[in-house]
Amino acid sequence: MQRSTAPGHSSPAAALTGAVTAAMAPPPPAFRPDAPLSAVLGAMEAARASAVLAVDPDGRPVGILTEQDVTRRVVFRLPPEAPLLAAMTAPVTACTEDAGLWRAVALLRAGHLRHLPVLGQDGRCVGMLHRAETLAAVSGRLLGHLDSLAGDDAEVKAAQAGVAAALLAEGVAARDVVGLVSGINVELHRRVLDRTLAAHGAPPVPFTLLVMGSAGRGESLLRPDQDNGLILGDYHDDDHGRIDAWFRAFAEHFNRGLDKAGFPLCPGGVMAMNPLWRKTLPQWQRQFEHWAYRRAGAALLFSDIAFDFRAAWGDTAPAEALRGHLSRILKASPALLAAMAGQNQALTVGLTLWGGFTDDEPGPGTRTDLKLHGLMPLVAAVRLVALSAGVAETGTLARIAALGQVGKVSAREAADLAAAFDLLLDTVLHQQLADHAAGQSPGNLVDTAALPKAARGDLRDALKAVRSFSRGAFGAFTGQLW
Repeated sequence: MQRSTAPGHSSPAAALTGAVTAAMAPPPPAFRPDAPLSAVLGAMEAARASAVLAVDPDGRPVGILTEQDVTRRVVFRLPPEAPLLAAMTAPVTACTEDAGLWRAVALLRAGHLRHLPVLGQDGRCVGMLHRAETLAAVSGRLLGHLDSLAGDDAEVKAAQAGVAAALLAEGVAARDVVGLVSGINVELHRRVLDRTLAAHGAPPVPFTLLVMGSAGRGESLLRPDQDNGLILGDYHDDDHGRIDAWFRAFAEHFNRGLDKAGFPLCPGGVMAMNPLWRKTLPQWQRQFEHWAYRRAGAALLFSDIAFDFRAAWGDTAPAEALRGHLSRILKASPALLAAMAGQNQALTVGLTLWGGFTDDEPGPGTRTDLKLHGLMPLVAAVRLVALSAGVAETGTLARIAALGQVGKVSAREAADLAAAFDLLLDTVLHQQLADHAAGQSPGNLVDTAALPKAARGDLRDALKAVRSFSRGAFGAFTGQLW
């Protein structure tokens, strides 16, 4: 089949899908708030810096002094011996090093800022974003959409469609647009969680937030529901009542907050407010072992969702330990993958026996559900082969690349599968944006008859590649050859 091409990486807008670390400059000079302005200004001049930071004894920023501050507050107003504290701006607006560049641009514009410190996990400054250089990475047509990304959670979620449409119009590949949408979604999870923590106070034990399903793969489209859980720190059985009561209230507040932010509650209850998805690491490990033993019903449904987990907040070590334990379980109990494959065989591809597209639309329409009958069979088959091979990545494209590297698929097949994934993702995303523009809920039903002839041919080839790979993968685990 022909591989679809996208000039996404030639567009300045593609920079938005990356991290702030790619655009930041080195950290500026830093001083204690009681440092005399004479020393501070001398250091600014020597370093040719347009800003300096005031930091606490642990090196965390508590204020910022910019050239504009010097002009407005220092010149002809403060004596040289005046402390930095008298002229700095506080508190400091900053972003974290794992934030997407989209978030930094939104903060710079919303606050009319010229400088934005970038903070590491310890709260110390690891770099500085400067307005002119940062905005230069973004096209003018996107800036209006990005302004809304500095709003509250619901506004940010609602703005995703406009940003996605603008990025696609700029030529950014669908995989990068979906990566941006997924990054925004994860950051919204963190923002809601931080606010929930502020309301409930310090937790009785540390915890790690897991996101699963499409969020865990980094493949969220425009209207994902919630798939999340918590790994709790160990505690004595005698403390269970007190600790569980705290996390029960906390998780309920968190999941309801996500719902208000635009992430509907999961119909299947895959959320931290459900005790099944709120456990210590040993309990999670035993849960996975039980699913491997049970291998039926809910155990298989939950495995398909849970095994795409990744840490989204907190210490990543528990999630890494759980990933390693899962790999050992699957090596010891390959029957679980066979059972998952047997269930996944129901995921058919949207082609008829005669090579036409299936009719998945209720009523008189003839549109094809390219998520259910395109993306999902590919995602499921790649997941099974990757889990069997011990691949740690959770994203579908990353898994395909890893499988190619370890020889589980040929280079040609890996290229065809990646191209099929890209084309299906692009087609479904365009359909969801069209639905949104028409005032409808974003869906997955695509009018294939309305596509140009060449596009229909490419789509047919993509689905054939998915059908061939998924049938082979499912059959290899179940022994049921097609």
